[in-house]
Amino acid sequence: MFELFYMGGPLFMGIISLIGVAMLAVAAYNGLQVLKSQTTDATYRKIRYVREIGLFALVVGMLGTLIGLYSAFVYIEQEGGVSSGMMAGGLKVAMITTLYGMVIFIISYLIWLGLSWKLKQPN
Repeated sequence: MFELFYMGGPLFMGIISLIGVAMLAVAAYNGLQVLKSQTTDATYRKIRYVREIGLFALVVGMLGTLIGLYSAFVYIEQEGGVSSGMMAGGLKVAMITTLYGMVIFIISYLIWLGLSWKLKQPN
């Protein structure tokens, strides 16, 4: 697991991790309000932040992938010909940040679905 973290680049993987922690904190805070049956329009708007923060993690992951691909293409341009195995390895490493951002987004979406379902339930 830590190997993938470092392969994906500590900068972007760290940023995505911080976004994930922020998403969990917002979900916990707003989830307590939902569980206390404080169902208002403001509460529904607040739980949307959980989903939106997760989407931000996905976008940052895609940005990390694009920057990784750009640096791989710069290297290929400088070196000239590269083997297909090296190209596949570079693409694999570049996709790690998108996968990590996607995992954070899926978790945030599932939390948002659960909280919004709970809000719609009659008390």
